[in-house]
Amino acid sequence: MTASSDSPDSLPAPARLAFAPLHKRAFGMAIGLVTGGVIFLLTVMALYLPDGRGRDLGLLAAFFSGYSVSWTGALIGFAWGSFVGFIAGWFLAFCRNLVLALSLAYIRARMELKATRDILDHI
Repeated sequence: MTASSDSPDSLPAPARLAFAPLHKRAFGMAIGLVTGGVIFLLTVMALYLPDGRGRDLGLLAAFFSGYSVSWTGALIGFAWGSFVGFIAGWFLAFCRNLVLALSLAYIRARMELKATRDILDHI
């Protein structure tokens, strides 16, 4: 048997996976590419809608400099969406990792306090 399976601090593999920290850069890239792709696809779909329907996407120009409902705007929207999505994904992973670490530290401190509460009774 390995030392890790005998240790009382070891967790089963699914629990270790659930409590593993998110990789901030990878999560940011994933969210960024999805966000950029959605903006790109919505812009391309708006170009093919009849009677100017879907031109409301032009309001994104207020947030993304250079964006318009055109093929060039679709590429600019992809770039901006990827950038904003990366920042949002990175920050979300950072906050999740921070909350998880603080929660685990709090739970561990409570368990250690509970385990040593009656230490004076044994002296």
